[in-house]
Amino acid sequence: MTEALSWPRHLLTLEDWEALPEDNGLRLELAEGVLMMSPRPVPWHQNAVTELTYGLKAQLPASLIALAEVEVVLSDAPLTIRVPDVTVTSTAVFDGNPPRYRADDVSLVVEVLSEGTRRVDRVLKSSEYADAGIGQYWIVDLDAPTTLTAYVLVDGEYELAGEATGNLDLTVAGNPVRLDLESLTRR
Repeated sequence: MTEALSWPRHLLTLEDWEALPEDNGLRLELAEGVLMMSPRPVPWHQNAVTELTYGLKAQLPASLIALAEVEVVLSDAPLTIRVPDVTVTSTAVFDGNPPRYRADDVSLVVEVLSEGTRRVDRVLKSSEYADAGIGQYWIVDLDAPTTLTAYVLVDGEYELAGEATGNLDLTVAGNPVRLDLESLTRR
């Protein structure tokens, strides 16, 4: 236990991040050089992420791709790496198979709220994603009725673009998409 409490004694670098052991039971992120750990999401959350990713991917043009749980570098100093539930990036960047994406390569990030991270997703990540210049941020709440809150970056800050339940029409990087929010919790 003493070893765990004594490491690290500095803000983590990219090299430290890459040296971390894999742990499938935890979701790891880095906030301003500080390691953040949370349990892996529950099955409903995982199903919603899968449905959103495939639903977006099927509707986006060939120049864009939706990905689940990829690392996004929001800041280099201090290092901040988040793992949004869904990320939309260009296929040109994706084709390079990077180990992680830069914020300026990302059009949209989506967080599906989880117990224990609701405030982080609504407040901290919203601020971090805006500061990093990510154009769109969606928050999905699976509590009945399933709700999507959409934000658009305007002058460096997110403005509420809308909140809806049921079926809704949105745009991703200027491209229309249609989502059935109730399908996110159905088998």
